[in-house]
Amino acid sequence: MKFVVKLFPEITIKSPPVRKRFIQRLNSNLQVILQRIEPKIKVRSLWDRIDVNCPPVTEAVYEEIVTALEDTSGIAHVIEVHECPLESFEQLLKIVKGIWSERLKDKRFVVRVKRSGQHDFSSGEMERYIGFGLLQQTQALKVDLHTPQITVYLEIKDETVFVVERRIDGLGGYPQGSQEAVVSLISGGFDSIVASYLTMKRGAKTHFVFFNLGGAVHEAGVKQVAYYLWKRFGSSSRVKFISVPFEEVVGEILQTIDHSHMGVVLKRMMLRAAERVAANVKAEAVITGESIAQVSSQTLSNLGVIDRVTECLVLRPLITYDKQDIIDLATKIGTYEYAACMPEYCGVISDKPNVKAQLNRVQEEEDKFNFEVLEQALGKTCVSNIDAVPEELKEYRQITPKQELQVNDIVVDVRASSDQQKKPLNLPGIEVLTVPFFQINQQFVDFDQSRNYLLYCEKGIMSRLHALHIKDQGFDNVGVYRP
Repeated sequence: MKFVVKLFPEITIKSPPVRKRFIQRLNSNLQVILQRIEPKIKVRSLWDRIDVNCPPVTEAVYEEIVTALEDTSGIAHVIEVHECPLESFEQLLKIVKGIWSERLKDKRFVVRVKRSGQHDFSSGEMERYIGFGLLQQTQALKVDLHTPQITVYLEIKDETVFVVERRIDGLGGYPQGSQEAVVSLISGGFDSIVASYLTMKRGAKTHFVFFNLGGAVHEAGVKQVAYYLWKRFGSSSRVKFISVPFEEVVGEILQTIDHSHMGVVLKRMMLRAAERVAANVKAEAVITGESIAQVSSQTLSNLGVIDRVTECLVLRPLITYDKQDIIDLATKIGTYEYAACMPEYCGVISDKPNVKAQLNRVQEEEDKFNFEVLEQALGKTCVSNIDAVPEELKEYRQITPKQELQVNDIVVDVRASSDQQKKPLNLPGIEVLTVPFFQINQQFVDFDQSRNYLLYCEKGIMSRLHALHIKDQGFDNVGVYRP
């Protein structure tokens, strides 16, 4: 079994030294990825292609090999070939018939020959001979030059013939690691996932930075999708998953910043933190999933104000994408279910957001902010290798919501203050505390620990995440209330 890897066209037009470097990188990536599947696979780079030779033992993992080739960036397409010496037309017809006979039954087909080197025949002459022979010696329906159901491909290079058994579309882009490292701000939603994928596809070694607003379980969900992206599209590079606890930063914003500027200030705080993280992992840029005007903080005016907070290069792969296009791409790469189930943390929601923030006004608001809170968050940053995620995920617990309340139960409404005021939680005979989500972890330690506390929010997601976060701190008298 042999595969011939065809290079992404943009690689082939590079200068010879750059092209050589890209091919070497792709060759190295394929060795790492494929030899994990089967150590006996041999990968060899040439000037215009990369050959992958698979011994008979690899037949048991055939589909795994194909999937790996489909998901490796830098590849235009891959052809699975039967390689043989060019002896005669008759000999070649026999080989082609053996490979294609069953698939041609009752089908319209055409033969296409691509040839390089010096030969005493033309590509058209071979196409006609092989095509006529297949029509006569198989149960093919007819030769159809314009709308064939099947195309039989042959490639001839000097005195060697490659009979194409299967053509596999590649990912395109540049080889992973051929570009400088970046840090991608990943929340687990559609936008940040797809932005991370596009950066990986373009060849950048992509570290993941997560601003944690929901405790251990929220982090577990984002780690899961980050690991999926790395495992499928970037596993030839070792990257980091960096988690920055941001609950207290959000809490400080909610208490000190005017509502109209909360969204912009939060993004500026994230960029401040991301710049520091990028420097630590020697990354050249910060990646975000923002798209023009998708939300109030993503107007051009606001993006300009946000970017002024950092000297680090900020890249936005999705800047002109429509939301449906983003969702469609997430579906294509297999991340739709991850994103659809991920909670969106809208703790900083402006009642009347400013869509044209002025830098001086934003800076005035930030003067009220206690930057020691941001420094403390950065000091608690947790860095782990992405390949360690499967083991780490085994440690996370689940929690079953409670519907029936008992006398000793206290329900804690962890919704944002504005939601609590708009729709108060009314439970006759049951004590209800109102503690916004960004304060619950700090305040819980001061609660009467002889009582049982059930956290509540509208969708039951944020309450579950925070209940698990509190359990991780050693408390067992906490759960979730879901009426």
